[in-house]
Amino acid sequence: DAHSSGDLISRIVTDIDQFTDGLLLGFTQLFTGVITIIGTICFMLGINPWITLVVVILSPFSFFIASFISKRSFNMFRKQSQTRGKMTGFVNEMLGNIKVVKVFDHGEKAQEEFDQINDDLAYYSLRATFFSSITNPATRFMYSGIYAGVAIAGCMSVIRGSISVGQLSSFLSYTNQYTKPFNEISGVVTELQNALASAARVFELINEKTILEDKKDATVLENVKGQVEIEHVNFSYTPDRPLIEDSVKPGERVAIVGPTGCGKTTVINLLMRFYDVNSGSIKVEGKDIRDVTRKSLRTSYGMVLQETWLKSGTIRDNIAYGRPEATEEEIINAAKEAHAHSFIMRMPQGYDTVISEDGGNLSQGQKQLLCIARVMLCLPPMLILDEATSSIDTRTEIRVQKAFAKMMEGRTSFIVAHRLSTIREADMILVMRDGHIVEKGKHEELLAKNGFYAEIYNSQFAAVG
Repeated sequence: DAHSSGDLISRIVTDIDQFTDGLLLGFTQLFTGVITIIGTICFMLGINPWITLVVVILSPFSFFIASFISKRSFNMFRKQSQTRGKMTGFVNEMLGNIKVVKVFDHGEKAQEEFDQINDDLAYYSLRATFFSSITNPATRFMYSGIYAGVAIAGCMSVIRGSISVGQLSSFLSYTNQYTKPFNEISGVVTELQNALASAARVFELINEKTILEDKKDATVLENVKGQVEIEHVNFSYTPDRPLIEDSVKPGERVAIVGPTGCGKTTVINLLMRFYDVNSGSIKVEGKDIRDVTRKSLRTSYGMVLQETWLKSGTIRDNIAYGRPEATEEEIINAAKEAHAHSFIMRMPQGYDTVISEDGGNLSQGQKQLLCIARVMLCLPPMLILDEATSSIDTRTEIRVQKAFAKMMEGRTSFIVAHRLSTIREADMILVMRDGHIVEKGKHEELLAKNGFYAEIYNSQFAAVG
């Protein structure tokens, strides 16, 4: 809810790649560099400990310079990674809704937004590269100073007779070997800083706590008949708000109606445990859903949403998504029950027709029928239909409603609907307004009360003209 899918994709793909490359390069240089530094110090101590002390004392100055530059380059690389994630999210959003962008002539505005993000990315990238690039020259300058210091101290020692000219020559050679690993490491500081910035984003994602975790002693929900109890439930995405309190018997059809934004989808999210209630409890078969595994809870529900989702693959794979082991006959029967078989057979390869990501080469109604067929194949003990027929033509809707009626026999069903004509036969209708249950009862009872439900119902069937 808090991050765009593009930003998450950027962390999982781009940032991990940057992190991997930086680690590989950095550790290779670091491992060989540490061995070289330790070896050369040992050899230098063997020749003259005092001159070696000069080398060791002067070395930290280069670290201070490198640290000063690295802090600034790391900050720029961090902003570069964040902006790159923002760009990925923006591009993903625009391309995923390209038809809407074109219909509302938002192309130029989208181009301006992209250019702004791209300019920010170029700004941070340029400065990150600049700061990281001056690290190597700065450290080389410092180590050249160390080399000069060793040469001066060595020459004085030769004059005093402490060491020979040959020993001084060897010492200078070791000094050069000692500074070489530092220069090499500073040479790849760009990749290392980029890797560290990417690693911070990756670990931020890894360390993000799962909002809903199964308890260690969570039980598996078995022999579900469809009894649901909702007791003193309070939930809100921000402050607490009393929502619903009721009990649903096995096999009952419960319709949830109300204006847009009243909380219908929130109830579905709570039943499926996409969110946990703030207070109160929701029980299935007498067990609090927080005490059972999410997998066993969700496999007890069949869900058809208003927003369809299909994966890249064959039509057969999409229908069998919930039951991969289903036979060909079962898949075809489910498609026939959903009135999808006829249009599937008109496709080039029938059930073997490959559809693009999110069913891009199918109409909205056809995608909805495939989603309905997917649930009909699984036939779980409880059903959730969230505007399941919103994208289907009236003639097909009548057929699908009959199929739903057959499917809902003996199954507890929660039906979210705007068209009240589709829920007249419900055993219980919950009328929601501003996040509260304001009325409940059967269709005739609610009409007789002449309350909010009657107002909504009559507005849908008011005479025109």
